[in-house]
Amino acid sequence: MRTAQDILAELNAADESPRVEAKRSRDIGKSVIETVVAFANEPGLGGGHILLGVGSGVDDKGDARYWPEGLSDPDKIQKDLASQSATMLNVAIRPEMSVERIDGKTIVVVFVPEADVTQKPVYLKATGLPRGAFRRIGSTDQRCTDEDLWVLRGASQPQVGPDMAIVPDARMEDFDPQAIAEYRRLRAQANPHAEELGYENPDMLEALSAVRRVDGGLKPTLAGIVLFGKALALRRLFPALRIDYIRVIGTQWVDDPEQRFQSVDIRKALMLALPVAEASIVDEMPKGFRLPEGELQSRQEPILSRKVIREALANAVMHRSYQDHGAIQIIRYSNRIEILNPGYSLKDMASLGTPGSRLRNPAIAAVLHELNWAETKGSGIRTMRRMAGDAGLPLPEFVSDRQKNEFKVTLFLHHLLTEDDYAWLKALAGDTLSGDEAKALIYARETGAIDNTACRDFSGLDTLQASSLLRRLRDRGLLEKQGAGSRTHYTLTSPGAHVDHDTVQAELPLEGGKRGSEGGKADTQGGKRALPDLPPELASRLPRPGQRLSTDGLRQLIRALCGWQPLRGEELATLLHKDLKYLRNKHLTEMMQGGELAFLFPESPNHALQAYTLPTSKGEGS
Repeated sequence: MRTAQDILAELNAADESPRVEAKRSRDIGKSVIETVVAFANEPGLGGGHILLGVGSGVDDKGDARYWPEGLSDPDKIQKDLASQSATMLNVAIRPEMSVERIDGKTIVVVFVPEADVTQKPVYLKATGLPRGAFRRIGSTDQRCTDEDLWVLRGASQPQVGPDMAIVPDARMEDFDPQAIAEYRRLRAQANPHAEELGYENPDMLEALSAVRRVDGGLKPTLAGIVLFGKALALRRLFPALRIDYIRVIGTQWVDDPEQRFQSVDIRKALMLALPVAEASIVDEMPKGFRLPEGELQSRQEPILSRKVIREALANAVMHRSYQDHGAIQIIRYSNRIEILNPGYSLKDMASLGTPGSRLRNPAIAAVLHELNWAETKGSGIRTMRRMAGDAGLPLPEFVSDRQKNEFKVTLFLHHLLTEDDYAWLKALAGDTLSGDEAKALIYARETGAIDNTACRDFSGLDTLQASSLLRRLRDRGLLEKQGAGSRTHYTLTSPGAHVDHDTVQAELPLEGGKRGSEGGKADTQGGKRALPDLPPELASRLPRPGQRLSTDGLRQLIRALCGWQPLRGEELATLLHKDLKYLRNKHLTEMMQGGELAFLFPESPNHALQAYTLPTSKGEGS
């Protein structure tokens, strides 16, 4: 087991640590047991350490700081933790514990081993499944969903996914002969001797889990309708199941009726929809010229390999949640392509690209693998990264949002360091940047922000090395830190901003162990600003301090305020006389998920100037 000194050093050197949790915890409360459950559950993490008797805060650079505060009765802490870990959970967890002293303060070091897959999910007996189970996502403990339970059970259960469920109102007549014929054609290209090609259509569909036998008859499954269904059947059974290709002028989403986007809605079975989506992307992509060896004539090819595009599309349709009735969106900006699908990643983001994959839709995935549309065994993300790097392009960015139940892949269309980029970097920092530092600054310029995960993706650094690189750029005044903990990210320093590093000192703990203001929230970044006067009609609707509004009344008022002007979270809280945390957790988040509100900068959720506004439908054409 590691020492407390080593673990504290790691915490103070990084913005977050998935395998370490520090708590004051003078007694064993609910949050400690939830962390025990999360460390025991998280696949591949190998367990984690909990430090008890440690205070935390933020220094005036915005970096998290941890220090020993001490425990008065470490023996009681150990006994309580051992007892609760053995009795409150569905299986007994036996943490390893030791007592250490740092600077005269007593700290309890706890190591929670990862449970065997046959014991997962570990959960609180009193709460039950799924909410009593937790996963370790980044540096946070997250309540499990039904899909998380699927991941935790791993190889101890058969690969029978939700896409193999029978669709009650579907009929055999809902299958599109053209989609089935397209599968046969593509399968013959991939493997002319494939056994299923000799089957009649009903038997072939059953072999593909597109239908299942019930009471002697064949019934279509979700995978069958999604892969081979007629357009009318898809509209009848899954009205929002489509792929939207959206062309945006410029590099940012603009809600301007004079600069409207163009949109193409693809409502077809995947066998027919995927080639259309691929062609829509390739047709508008910048082209480069290549002279194949042994040939006399050059070929014009997209700068981003078709294989990368196919893998990104396959990832979206294989791993999307079909229980969420939303569209897959392909948004084409001038410098990048964003592909968004409903359904957060079932794999921890830090593990993306490593061997192994827990498939949300194994039947759909198997078909795409057999057609060579997707790599097998979870290697698609590694393939995308490798091929983008071979083309001299920035590596794709992957973002999973559990709260919004969304996954986004960003494919960049510009070479990472052009002559203009070198000129910009030289004007910014002279000739003093390393290669990885230069890439980080370019990435932040192109996307609006950079975090530890993105830095690791394109540099190959580990978590601590990436944190060190980003902090160096921050300390030189080239980046500004936003957020804290798992929300930490960096934006380019505002023009004219300068950091006087001779005057920057670590903030000392205040009375009671607190430090400064809360900070670190996406809604409170960017500094205060003066708002114009509210229209009289709107001002008259604002509540008085202490006045209660109904949920509907408050949300109507929030929409009216955001319709007047995009507003940050703290501005709404001030106008409504509400606590920001309460307003965000109880109202703003739900309104975002329900489509009642949208971000002013939707492509950069952690943007330093992020604000809430009213949504504009992305399904309308120009």
